[in-house]
Amino acid sequence: MHNHPTPDPTLTRRSALRLFGVGALGIAGASALAGCAPSGGGSAGGDKNADHFTFTGWAMNEASTKDAVGAIVSAHAAASKVKIDTASYPYNDFLNQLILKLRGGEVTGAIQLDVAWLGAIASMGKLMDLSTQAAAGGYTDVALSGGKYEGKQYGLPWATGSIGLIANTELLEKAGVDEMPTTIEEFEAALRAVKKLGNGVVPYAGSTKPAQLKDIIPWIQTFGGKLLDGGQVTIGDDASVAAVDWYKKLYDEKLIAPDVDRFDARALFSQGKAAFYDDAPLGKGVVAKQAADKSLGTKIEPLARPVLKKGDSPRAMLWGGLIAVVDGEGATKAAEFAARTTSDTATTVGYFTKTAYPPSTTQALADKAVTGDQWNVRFGERVTKTATPNPFWQYAAAPQMDTALAQQVQAALVGQAKTKDALGKAAETIKPLVK
Repeated sequence: MHNHPTPDPTLTRRSALRLFGVGALGIAGASALAGCAPSGGGSAGGDKNADHFTFTGWAMNEASTKDAVGAIVSAHAAASKVKIDTASYPYNDFLNQLILKLRGGEVTGAIQLDVAWLGAIASMGKLMDLSTQAAAGGYTDVALSGGKYEGKQYGLPWATGSIGLIANTELLEKAGVDEMPTTIEEFEAALRAVKKLGNGVVPYAGSTKPAQLKDIIPWIQTFGGKLLDGGQVTIGDDASVAAVDWYKKLYDEKLIAPDVDRFDARALFSQGKAAFYDDAPLGKGVVAKQAADKSLGTKIEPLARPVLKKGDSPRAMLWGGLIAVVDGEGATKAAEFAARTTSDTATTVGYFTKTAYPPSTTQALADKAVTGDQWNVRFGERVTKTATPNPFWQYAAAPQMDTALAQQVQAALVGQAKTKDALGKAAETIKPLVK
C-alpha cells in the first residue's frame, strides 16, 4: 500500500477472518440466539447522560489496531472530559458474547460491529437510533447503507469498503489480455486466454468452498437476481439459476478451481498462480507481503465487476465496520464518541494511515493522506462506489441464510444437484428465516 503501513504481516487466521468479513458470517449459533431474542425496544436503563461509558470492540484485541484505537479512546476522553472504559473479545467470539451480554443487560455504551452483524444486533431492540448523528456526519451514502436496519440508522460507519475483483496485470499481459474485461463475455474470454498459459495457473480464484460462497451474491445480482424482493425470497428464479449455471460452467471448464476459500485464493494470487480473485481493499497489503515476487504490489489492479450487458451498474458487496450505541447508561456521551470516531476528519484519516481501514466520510476520503494512496482511490472508484449490503443482513438470521445459499451453490457446482433444484432447496431453508 502506498504512503502508509500495510496491516500486520503476522496476520493470524483469526485476524485474517476479521479483515475479510468472513468469520462471523458462519456463526449460526449466534444467529439462532439473535433469532429468539426479544424484539421491541426500550432503554436498557441507567442515566443516559452519565459522563462515563464503555466501548466494547474487538479492535483492542488485535495487534494491528489496538494502539490506534487506544489513542482514539484516550484523545476523546480527554477532549470531552468523560471516562471511557474498554472491553474486548476476540473477533470470532465477539458476536456470541455480545448477544449473550446484551440479552443479560450487561453491555452499555458504544459497541463495534461488523456490518454483517447489524441485523442480528438491531433486531434485539436495544440500540439507540443514531439518525441525527448520521445526518450531521458527512458520510457517503454507500457507507450509511451498511448501518441501517428497518429504515433507521443504528450504526455509524467507521470503515467502509467492499469485496471486489482484483487482477494480476502481468499475467493478463502474458495471456494477451490488453484491457480489463467490462462484460461477462469479455471476462470469460480473458479467463480462457489465461488458462492457455498452463503451469498451474487458475484463471479466476473464485470461491468454491461454502465458507466464502456468499461471493456468489454479487454475481447473482449481476445476472439480475435480487435474492429477496419485498420480503419474498426469489432465489431459484431465472436470473439466479442463470448466474449459478454460468459459475458452474467456469467450474466445469476449470476456469475456477475446486475447494478454494479466501485464504486459498490469496495464496494462489500471491504465488502468481491466479489472474483474478475477490478481496477487500486490504487484500493488496496481505498478498504483497506473502509474495515471493516483491514487486507483485505494483502489478495488482482492482476492477469493476464485469456486467451482463454494457450500461449495467457493476455489483459489489459492501464490507466494513460500524459503531453502534446501546440505548441506556451513558448513551448520550457514547453517541458523541461514535460520531467523532467515525466522522472527525483528523481522527478517521489518522486511523487510516495507521491501519489502512478506508474512512467513511466525503471529507476524509478527499484528504491528501487518503487520495495519495492511489490503490485505495482506484478501489473506491471502481468497486466500492456501487457496493450494496448483502440482502440478507437486514435479518437476524443472516448467517444461516448465507450458509444455506452457499451449501446449495456448492452442491450445484459439484453436480450433486441440478442448479434449479439446489437453489429451490436453499430458498425453502431461507423462507422461514425471513422475519
